[in-house]
Amino acid sequence: MTTRSQRNLTGSRPDDQPGAEQAPALPHDDARTASGFEQPCPIRDVLDRIGDQWSLLVLQALAGGTLRFNALLREVGDISRQMLSRTLKQLECDGFVSRTLYAEVPPRVDYELTALGRSFLEPMAVLVAWADAHHRAICDARRSYRTTPPELASSVRVAGTSR
Repeated sequence: MTTRSQRNLTGSRPDDQPGAEQAPALPHDDARTASGFEQPCPIRDVLDRIGDQWSLLVLQALAGGTLRFNALLREVGDISRQMLSRTLKQLECDGFVSRTLYAEVPPRVDYELTALGRSFLEPMAVLVAWADAHHRAICDARRSYRTTPPELASSVRVAGTSR
C-alpha cells in the first residue's frame, strides 16, 4: 500500500506507468506558476502554510516526538478532527510532517516532523516567544484602535502636512 508520503509532488506514485490510473492531486497542484513554485514569492508561499490557525500548534505538538492522531488531537486541544486531518495533510504536502501507516488491525498511523519540520523549530520558537512577549501590547493596541475615534488617533497622519 502506498501512503501519501511516498507520492511525488504531482500526486502520483513513483512506480506509476504512463496511462495508469493517477492518484488524486495533492493540495496546490493546480496552482503552479512557470517557475515551478506555487507562488513566485517564497515568503508568501511559506507564510500561507505556517500562518494559518493550526499549523504552528501542530508543529509545536510534534516537536516532542512522534504522535498518533488522537494524541495530537488531545495535545492541540481546540481543533476538530476534520481540521487536524486537513492541517496534517497540508503540512505533509509541504514536507514539514511525515505520516507512517502501519499494516495492523486496527490501522496505526504515526506523525512526526521531517528534517525540514525540525529545522523550523528554532525560528518557530523565536516567533512564539515574540508573540508571548508582545501579546498584551498588541491586545492593548487593538482595544485602543476600536475605542478611539479616527480623528483623535495619534498614529494618523495626513499626507502633505508636517508634524
